[in-house]
Amino acid sequence: MIRFPALLQAWGSADFSSVLKDEIGRLDASCLPLQQGLTSTSHALDGTHSAMILSVSDRPDCIQARVGLFYAGILAGCSCADDPTPVEPQNEYCEVFVSISKTTAEASIALSSGSG
Repeated sequence: MIRFPALLQAWGSADFSSVLKDEIGRLDASCLPLQQGLTSTSHALDGTHSAMILSVSDRPDCIQARVGLFYAGILAGCSCADDPTPVEPQNEYCEVFVSISKTTAEASIALSSGSG
């Protein structure tokens, strides 16, 4: 379960977007739909993601944000000596919706239907 209590304290302040960006940046990659958002590689790399806040909206019971995620992925080849698959990380990008409960600070993160 993902919880963002610092976000509730920052809600309504000028710092909210930077706090959200920092909180997402601290998440373990397994908490984010990075693998599902791949477009040009086959495996998302851990520890390479950063967030860009695209929009934030106030709902009666939650705060919703649309967030762009920048991260890296690789093409996983067969590891043969003559495999021409490049092993250098490639840049990836996807967009997610983050919904944060105003009462519990629990957050859900889902891949935007236009990503991946």
